Amino acid sequence: MPIRILSESLAAQIAAGEVVERPASVVKELVENALDAGATTVTVEVRDGGRRLIRVADDGHGIPADEVGLVFHRHSTSKLATADDLGAIDTLGFRGEALASIASVAKVTMVTRAAGELAGSQLRLEGGQLVSQEGVGAPQGTMVGVENLFYNVPARRKFLRTDATEKRHIDLVVTRYAMAYPAVRFRLTQDGRSVFQSPGSGELADVLIAVFGVDDAKQMLELVAGPPDSPVTVRGFTSAPSLNRGSRSQITLFLNGRWIQDSSLAYAVVQAYHTMLMVGRFPVSVVLVQVPPDQVDVNVHPTKAEIRLRDQRGVFVAVQRAIRQTLVEAEPIRPAEAGWGRGEGSWTAVAPREALAALQPVRHVQAGLDLVGGTAGQQTELGDPSRHAGDAATEAASLPALRAVGQIGGAFIVAEGPAGMVVIDQHAAHERVLYEQMLASRAQGIATQALLDAVTVDLAPDRVTLLEEHLGLLVELGFDVEPFGGSTLLVRGLPALLGQVNPAVALEAVADDLERGDQPLERTLEERVIAQVCKAGAIKAGQVLTWREMTELIRQLEGCQSPHTCPHGRPTMIQMTAQQLARQFERL
Repeated sequence: MPIRILSESLAAQIAAGEVVERPASVVKELVENALDAGATTVTVEVRDGGRRLIRVADDGHGIPADEVGLVFHRHSTSKLATADDLGAIDTLGFRGEALASIASVAKVTMVTRAAGELAGSQLRLEGGQLVSQEGVGAPQGTMVGVENLFYNVPARRKFLRTDATEKRHIDLVVTRYAMAYPAVRFRLTQDGRSVFQSPGSGELADVLIAVFGVDDAKQMLELVAGPPDSPVTVRGFTSAPSLNRGSRSQITLFLNGRWIQDSSLAYAVVQAYHTMLMVGRFPVSVVLVQVPPDQVDVNVHPTKAEIRLRDQRGVFVAVQRAIRQTLVEAEPIRPAEAGWGRGEGSWTAVAPREALAALQPVRHVQAGLDLVGGTAGQQTELGDPSRHAGDAATEAASLPALRAVGQIGGAFIVAEGPAGMVVIDQHAAHERVLYEQMLASRAQGIATQALLDAVTVDLAPDRVTLLEEHLGLLVELGFDVEPFGGSTLLVRGLPALLGQVNPAVALEAVADDLERGDQPLERTLEERVIAQVCKAGAIKAGQVLTWREMTELIRQLEGCQSPHTCPHGRPTMIQMTAQQLARQFERL
């Protein structure tokens, strides 16, 4: 093909692909423009996940009538004048590409009035072409309506995800900028339903309540202020170790008021929790970093989500030190509900110090123990001697008959088996029992236990949207859940196998796994969700069991197909043979 110059409209559509990836990209650009204009209230309205309509209105400075005709021209901006200005950008937008890119792939209406002007201006564009411009009455500020996004680029439109997924991305944009700008009142409406509203009080703690809910917000710790003469300022909130998630998705970073994605700074946050969180668990953090504008380059990526820092190491250390110092000074008392069984406590929470001292020698003995081998067999009556008189092949494939003897530290069941002593982790064992029971009952439908009183659960808006997207899966798992307005879910029933588990804990566990649903994992999404829910609903360490309860748990464990590990791979039991015991007492 001969070399030719692309038409202006085609070039604009290609360029728009770098800035407008999905409806959330439009919301981000329009919200940033509103913040740059000094808005104190930003209202976002979305329909059909942003496909049909995105409307962002603010009460900022507005655009003068004699300049409004320039705003949709590519590279038109009020934020840069010379190349030197690129070295110290202190605004969210600066390239002058966003509005032109949006207008080239949608039908756009703008109504704006600048402060001091008697009338406003209204512009209508289709595919980047101006259709009409006229004077209208309007309040001070700017409203931009974007309709039929990608109507003229079907190749892009067909690659959009479901409405629920696109809504969740929009939720993330609005809630994150609400946290970065707590003095601005944000309102988000999805398909006529208000899903988020921040108070605009200027206090980040108030916004955290709106985003995460009261219970989680109470467990957030305000970061300790650093040296006043430091060029790097770190503020925000981070969670106590008792509040954690299964992915890094709840680590939110801002640099000079800009929401960024930086793996190095996210790693600094995680490293600050070293030895305080179980492997595979991550904190909930909202970290706002402020550096001199000339120390950062934001002109790196078309979406401005990636940045370069002149002193990357210095910022890394400042973030890590601020969070670590906060955690050390706060020393929060972890709630009993968290439970040692989730790696969020220790035996000291359930056993007196004197008892621990007496048990120290046992740790040395346990170091050489082996896992009980073999696979599970048929469920039989506990303690029946005839169980071991059958076929040798059947015996080899069966879990040995075990007799409950007692409980140690409210965490481990001591049992006697044919070969010696077996110590069972009651939490891990119950996880395995619940996991296999739920898998077995999934084909017939998991029974739902109706709650006596419906319970409302407040979650972050993006997690609510995520759960709403998978309501069918929740029903299959035995949940009776429905939207209750805003970021609240109404829980009427839980899987019967979960017993008395906190509905908020169970739904957070489901959301954790759903967020990792796109990652290639060995187990199916349903199995991973069930495994996580079982972890939340299983017997916790510190729960004292009667002899009958211990016996029943052992009996149910014997009926499992894989009784030797919990669904997460940890051992459910260890064994010390009679010979090993005799050797420890120097009888051999």
